[in-house]
Amino acid sequence: MARFSDENLAIATQIISLYPQSRSALVPLCHLAQSQDGWLTPDAMENIAELLGLQAAEVLGTASFYDMLHTEPVGKYLIGICTNIACMLNGAQEVLEYAEESLGISVGNTTEDNLFTLEETECLADCGKAPCLQVNYRFFGPISNEDFDELITNLKSGSLGSQIPDHGTINRVLRKQGLAVSMSEISSQRAEADKQIAKRKAAQAALDASQKGEGK
Repeated sequence: MARFSDENLAIATQIISLYPQSRSALVPLCHLAQSQDGWLTPDAMENIAELLGLQAAEVLGTASFYDMLHTEPVGKYLIGICTNIACMLNGAQEVLEYAEESLGISVGNTTEDNLFTLEETECLADCGKAPCLQVNYRFFGPISNEDFDELITNLKSGSLGSQIPDHGTINRVLRKQGLAVSMSEISSQRAEADKQIAKRKAAQAALDASQKGEGK
């Protein structure tokens, strides 16, 4: 599947309606397409471009900027092992090497059954559970070699389905409400903020002038 399914097209339309400018829905639609197919296919990016009145190249340019969006196929389970300082000091490198040996792939590759893609990541901000990893952006830690084996077994059996959705699904609960503040209120608040900034600048300029005069 490449373009949005009928169900996801309805969701995409609803997401677009949440934003004053349709272009603002670009990243959410990328995540939606990725949750459908596991990665952002060229056809999906063209579909998103059509919905938002953009060029497919603009969608690709945005998608390629973010690590959590993938423009190439990945496995059903994306495993990212942190090797930053806290995790490294607690044996993350050894866990990573074990994961490569256990899965039979090197970092950046996917198993032949398309179940697992292995990544080495920067800090996952779960240092209290070092060494840690993510599976489809869900946290696990601390992880030993034995824990890794158990995790892989559970993923293969599907017993963690309620905890870990297929790759690409960031949020399981869709946002239902758009901007709660009217554009007129936002404009009013911005005007007031600009007024306060100008006032502070004027006060600083007067102070600078006064100090310069005293220094003569």
